[in-house]
Amino acid sequence: MFIQQLYTTCLSEAAYYIESEGEAALIDPLRDTESYLELAAARNAEIKFIFETHFHADFVSGHLDLHEKTGAPIVYGPETRTSFPVRIAKDGEIFKIGKISLEVLHTPGHTVESSCYLLRDENGKPQAVFTGDTLFVGDVGRPDLSSGEKTSEELAVMLYHSLENKIKNLPDDVIVYPAHGAGSSCGKNIGSEKATTIGVEKQSNYALLATDEASFVKAVTEGLQAPPDYFFINARINKEGYDSLEKILHKSLVAISAGELKKRIELDETTVILDTRNQQEFSDGFVPGSIFIGLNGRFAEWAGSILPFDQEIILVTDPGKEKETIVRLARVGFDRVAGYLDGGYEAWKKAGFDSDLLINVEADELAMDLPFDDHLVLVDVRKEAEFDDGHVKDALNMPLDTLKDPGTIAELNETDNLYLYCGSGFRSVVAASLLKRQGYHSLRNVLGGWNAIREEKAIPQAKESQALN
Repeated sequence: MFIQQLYTTCLSEAAYYIESEGEAALIDPLRDTESYLELAAARNAEIKFIFETHFHADFVSGHLDLHEKTGAPIVYGPETRTSFPVRIAKDGEIFKIGKISLEVLHTPGHTVESSCYLLRDENGKPQAVFTGDTLFVGDVGRPDLSSGEKTSEELAVMLYHSLENKIKNLPDDVIVYPAHGAGSSCGKNIGSEKATTIGVEKQSNYALLATDEASFVKAVTEGLQAPPDYFFINARINKEGYDSLEKILHKSLVAISAGELKKRIELDETTVILDTRNQQEFSDGFVPGSIFIGLNGRFAEWAGSILPFDQEIILVTDPGKEKETIVRLARVGFDRVAGYLDGGYEAWKKAGFDSDLLINVEADELAMDLPFDDHLVLVDVRKEAEFDDGHVKDALNMPLDTLKDPGTIAELNETDNLYLYCGSGFRSVVAASLLKRQGYHSLRNVLGGWNAIREEKAIPQAKESQALN
């Protein structure tokens, strides 16, 4: 028996490869399937099944591409409805993989079709359970992303009974392999470990410690942040189908000269120029109107939260990063990349076209500017919970994913001197690019973000509306 977790950090997503006696199965694969196929080939194994725990909302699955390339059936649990052929398993159904087996445990709650897969060894002993978004390390799946017609409370009730009747009664030593780790928006506060056990979760997971249905529902539904807008788009794509990644690469890997890009911008203001270099390179100079989302951050997640799905995108990347960028955008459902700037930003500069830049300031410069600039407005682009835990006094909290909406920034004046900060300095550069694109040019990015600001005693700080100094 061989199990390998294939973890994608920028999405906090875990897919799983399982193998026995030359037969393999994949659980919750990403859209870019090359690594799975290479692994199976290297181990001289045949992919026999493609299992999905549910309709994923935070990424586009690789189930269709893998089925096309391997002929393996796509397996979902009960209550699944798709626009393409799948094998809908029964609760308790057994699938043999070499000498081991996977048993379907229908566990509705995160979504109505959510199912876990219990792995038994050749002697029938439970070894591991692949829980998808039903159970995480220290958390459970949020019940407000229904792929049916259920309310959050109704799904939470279903999740409670799924955990009580299907998960908590498994042996304590069974390994839990979830679909997501820390940072994912599919839970409230997922732990940092990549795996756990049933016994550990029964002792420490707040949701599994709930003593009755009512307290469980209250615990899992309170304090949920609004899910990213793209979650519902991705869930629909996974349910209805999509073009192959090869087709997307063929139409997207198109070199565009600096002159062609300039004409494109002049003729079509809706075209999105996406710059994926690191934040310092972007700050030093960029194509005017570009949106920055660096590949070095949680790229796909922020792209899905910020970029429009119905407009064409042209890329500005470090040379050699074009294909990677297209693949990572495709993971969250973007299929309208129209090409990339040939030669990157350096080609734009060499062509002599106008550039824009972003002014960065250190936290001590902010401390010096605060008392003397009556038009200085601080904008904190972190999430509300981060803001409540500590922020610059009188700062406005405008979470990054809300800045794409002109209504959110209506209270800002173009004459204000905007100073933007986040946690460490990545999100504030994204925010600066969004604001510049919408006509706000008098702005500064605070290097190091809140991590640097909170060390500056001269900057007034507050926490949960109470002054710290």
